[in-house]
Amino acid sequence: MTASPPSPRRRGEERTRELLDVTLSLAAEVGYRGLTIEAIARRAGVGKHTIYRRWSSISELLLDALNHVWSSDLDYNTTGVIREDLREQFVRSSSALSSPPLGPIYRAVITEAQSDAVLRETIHARFLATVEQRTLDRIRLAQTQGQLRGDVDLQYPAEILAGTLYYRWLMTMRPIDEDIIDALIGMFIDAYGVCAPSTKTGSGHRAQT
Repeated sequence: MTASPPSPRRRGEERTRELLDVTLSLAAEVGYRGLTIEAIARRAGVGKHTIYRRWSSISELLLDALNHVWSSDLDYNTTGVIREDLREQFVRSSSALSSPPLGPIYRAVITEAQSDAVLRETIHARFLATVEQRTLDRIRLAQTQGQLRGDVDLQYPAEILAGTLYYRWLMTMRPIDEDIIDALIGMFIDAYGVCAPSTKTGSGHRAQT
């Protein structure tokens, strides 16, 4: 009995993933300014219309490619310990930002967006919104599990967590190392974590926290 051929929808999804992978590979070679729809179509062995049916511009395609990398390779784990899951993801993200294809492409797109309001909107809609929402989802899960305070709105803390490393990497020459990551997460946990009951020392004084 022969297997049924993939459905048109599945073939379409596979083609989309292939185009995203080709876009990242080519962008790593030629950079953002050297990337064109024509070059991507040629590398993928498809007509330009195949790409334009999915994306109206090169920036939309490239940002969806970055979003694809983040969603597939850089999303948060849910082991159950929020400090450990945040740290593990931040270490992975900082490494990805410091190397191709994600790092150089993202930096180039951000640079281009400074003079292009439409591109800035596209960056948020097709990439940063995903990063912010996945961060918010992860810390809200910890909140429902009793690891974080239940009396606070975590929307703004999520933006700070998601944005700090990107800001440091884009706007400064300072490193993103594990000490910085630990300090950032430590500030977040100090502000929003649920403290364990304090213990008392033998002399009757409260233990230092």
